[in-house]
Amino acid sequence: MSWRLLLLVGFLWLTPDGTRGSLKKALAGQECKIAILGDSLTAGYGVAAAEALPSMLDQALKRRGFDCAIEDAGVSGDTSAGGLARVDWVMADKPSHLIVELGGNDGLRALPVDQLERNLAEIIKHAQSVGAKVALLGIVAPPNLGISYTESFRAVFRRLADQFEIPLYPFLLDRVITDPDLMQADRIHPNAKGVAHITENILPFITSWLNATGVAGESH
Repeated sequence: MSWRLLLLVGFLWLTPDGTRGSLKKALAGQECKIAILGDSLTAGYGVAAAEALPSMLDQALKRRGFDCAIEDAGVSGDTSAGGLARVDWVMADKPSHLIVELGGNDGLRALPVDQLERNLAEIIKHAQSVGAKVALLGIVAPPNLGISYTESFRAVFRRLADQFEIPLYPFLLDRVITDPDLMQADRIHPNAKGVAHITENILPFITSWLNATGVAGESH
């Protein structure tokens, strides 16, 4: 460690607690910037911007001392192919972390499962190739499409998580989609209360992922 870095560490250590976050950033060499590449579940279909997942997650992380900026890269109606078409644009902003939330519209349209897997794999590969840490939010296909399709669909997310060694939250709408009080009238999209529940559900997963990639909240 050079004398200049030692001097910087000593100076920041003696300053008030508010500056210690600057020390962590100086040593880490990179700020925490999270992009969420997703569909209407990210874009906040039917809810106010402040009630959408990116905003709710941003608030929840800040309450736990995580100094991360969150970019909403959700587009309502997007399939995995649409996400793949946008990934260059999303990564051009150089996020340190990428959350992939796609596949719901593939399932609703009964698109081929192998196509879903190829598209998501290309998104993950692209993000990892530029140094971003990736996490995957899984989704399930509608049960009316049959057991064979729904099981094959669900297996895609676990296979990708294993292949690319990334964390997977198996079902984004778990404990939400079955509760009418948490869903909009279409029974596809969560209402504001539902988004709050989703945020609470996934928060331990997200904070564990951030910790594992070197980003710590106030308690660490």
